[in-house]
Amino acid sequence: MKKVVLAYSGGLDTTFCALHLSKDLGHEVHAVLVNTGGFSEKELQDVAQRAHDLGVASFRILDVVQDYYQSVIRYLVYGNVLKNDTYPLSVSAERIVQAKSIAEYAKSIGAQAVAHGSTGAGNDQVRFDMIFQILIPEVEIITPIRDLKLSRQEEIDYLKKHGVSMNFEKAAYSVNKGIWGTSVGGKETLTSSDYLPEEAWPTPVTEKEPKEVKLTFVQGEIKGIDGIQYASSVEAILKLQSLAAPYGIGRDIHVGDTIIGIKGRVGFEAAAPLILIKAHQLLEKHTLTKWQLFWKKQLSEFYGNHLHEGHFLDPVMRNFETFLESTQKQVSGEVRLMLHPYRFTLLGITSEHDLMSAKFGSYGEMNKGYTGEDVKGFTRILGNQTAIFHKVNNSND
Repeated sequence: MKKVVLAYSGGLDTTFCALHLSKDLGHEVHAVLVNTGGFSEKELQDVAQRAHDLGVASFRILDVVQDYYQSVIRYLVYGNVLKNDTYPLSVSAERIVQAKSIAEYAKSIGAQAVAHGSTGAGNDQVRFDMIFQILIPEVEIITPIRDLKLSRQEEIDYLKKHGVSMNFEKAAYSVNKGIWGTSVGGKETLTSSDYLPEEAWPTPVTEKEPKEVKLTFVQGEIKGIDGIQYASSVEAILKLQSLAAPYGIGRDIHVGDTIIGIKGRVGFEAAAPLILIKAHQLLEKHTLTKWQLFWKKQLSEFYGNHLHEGHFLDPVMRNFETFLESTQKQVSGEVRLMLHPYRFTLLGITSEHDLMSAKFGSYGEMNKGYTGEDVKGFTRILGNQTAIFHKVNNSND
């Protein structure tokens, strides 16, 4: 009997996998749910009960929310990472942590195989497979849905045949919730022209009156909201989400290139991630130098794309993380913003590291660190090579 660790969420695909692996293939199935912040206590209890009803050898919940923040999310904030200037990597980032956690658990119990419910059509199959191949190369990877090329209806027929009771009605919209955002897919996201309707979004808009919020950052990490300091940045993120999501903030549709080379479109709701990234970016504009901002932008875009495509274990990612963290020493202060229905406005910052300090002058008004004569000389030298070019080539272009 082969010992198999199954990445299990309790949905249709992984429910099929659990039964197929044990009943048809005769494996000893150890179902593992990796919680990255997307489940309520009631949901976790329901998933556990379903797993036990399927007769798995064991069921385990791995709570990795804090590790998820420390190993991934904070670097996405440091880098102001938004794929295609839109998407905060809500799903792709958590899949990396889930795959890594499954691999480590499989190693800890001496499993001969790992399994996941990915189909052959998306990014997740690559992310899971790549992590497994690197961390546990001696362990077999089993992917029943992909290998058997099953349709949703075929999975449903199989489970009904085996007496499995669950809600087989396909929801109009598929929702994947995590601490770093919620993805939303439906018939509209399969087109290039349609937008998701109001009922598709998980959080209804209930707040109408504008509300000012103050965010406190300490060396690039969110630590406080409205003067209240939180024990962890995870708590602060959850609090900000509860404040902003009822305004309908953070809704958008991301269009991008999948790992397997086709274009994909997905809706997402990520109030806290978008606010944090934009507030952090504003604070950096005041506290970092021109060249820090320039190089951060170059490296951060690569970091986000590399993470999205499953390359989290590439050692270059640790190099980039070291750089990103080193830029955050002076990124401390308070950012004020205003929440409105469907949008937010950044109002301003206060920081002891603000390079816009009036001690050195005010842009367009006065200066205190140089004279007009200094500027004349500086300008002549600054344009010297360009002036020589035009003189040598008799050019006015």
